[in-house]
Amino acid sequence: MAIPSSINVDKAVGRPADETIALDAQALSAQLKAMRERLFPPASQKTLRSFTSGEAARLVGVSDGYLRQLTLAGEGPQPQIGSAGRRYYSLSDIDALRRFLADQALAKGNDAKARTYLKWRDPARNEHLQVISVTNFKGGSGKTTSAVHLAQYLAMTGHRVLAVDLDPQASLSALFGYQPELDLSGNDTIYGAIRYDDEVRPLRDIIRKTYFHGLDLVPGNLELQEFEHQTPRALSMRKPGDENSLFFARVQQALETVADDYDVVVLDCPPQLGYLTLSSLCASTSVIVTVHPQMLDVASMSQFLFMTADLLAVVREAGGSLNFDFLRYLVTRFEPHDGPQTQIVGFLRSLFGDRVLTAPMLKSTAVSDAGLTKQTLYEVGRENFSRGTYDRAMESLDAVNAEIEKLIHTAWGR
Repeated sequence: MAIPSSINVDKAVGRPADETIALDAQALSAQLKAMRERLFPPASQKTLRSFTSGEAARLVGVSDGYLRQLTLAGEGPQPQIGSAGRRYYSLSDIDALRRFLADQALAKGNDAKARTYLKWRDPARNEHLQVISVTNFKGGSGKTTSAVHLAQYLAMTGHRVLAVDLDPQASLSALFGYQPELDLSGNDTIYGAIRYDDEVRPLRDIIRKTYFHGLDLVPGNLELQEFEHQTPRALSMRKPGDENSLFFARVQQALETVADDYDVVVLDCPPQLGYLTLSSLCASTSVIVTVHPQMLDVASMSQFLFMTADLLAVVREAGGSLNFDFLRYLVTRFEPHDGPQTQIVGFLRSLFGDRVLTAPMLKSTAVSDAGLTKQTLYEVGRENFSRGTYDRAMESLDAVNAEIEKLIHTAWGR
């Protein structure tokens, strides 16, 4: 049967629509590659800036004066000395500084003090791997922005973090400097570790180091959609007692193989309630649902919650386990001077109480401007923005992420 030309042909240029779209994709990809080469020379790879002594002191939990004393005494990792004698630390230097201070505390028999410096979980104390799904199926809710800043914050505060991009659009991967169509090939996403055929590979072989010390990445690309296509076939061919074909356990099983290497896993879920999202929720110990305070977004979230509850109930009946340490709603892109938004936030708090995080993620031009160069606010220096704009955005980010960090530590019994 002939396909109508109005669907198949781009009349403006006289070629099939699929060819036009393919050419546009190639042109855009080439420009993005050229942009990356300009922004991150000479290797076209992202690097992380150094941190001032004041920033390092705040991350470690000591005073800047104490760091200066250590430097003068030649103790601990030594900073790089810049112009005017300013001291700078890399993120790996900051981590080494934490270890030095923890060792000092342990030498004095102060185990509690040492644990304030070293944030690693202790399996001997039943501190389990914390797997956090950041989810919502409404586009523009700030899901990826929240996930990437959370992962980076946790790494900066001394945790071992694995970020997993489950979204075929791969926005999280792009923020870490990857261009999926150029930098990834087959089986380079978590799909390679959860697929149903003989080409499955260990998750450990898929994980990539990032330029963020203490933060690894499982990137994403379009092949993640294959899990949505292959799961129905696997379910239809499933034999009684065949645990290998249970889709909702596959992400959890993959993460268990690398659990000893990490304290926290941050899952950036796709903006749809499919098999991959359900599998990630079943792997999760905690869930963050992002909410943009607009009435249409809140109405969409209502449908999302109904659908999630129904589907997870089916999963539970099929043998899936759902045990969340915490479920929280995160208000994103919040404008505190917007009256209707303030009313909606109040409405959400009256409904859900403490399940709405106290700190909202403020809408900020600083976050948007950093995104122009595929960077986060934690990656760019204060000198790139007006002081007030930068400080307000950082205060908001830190408040949100510190609140989530506290929930993690509470789940560990600290």
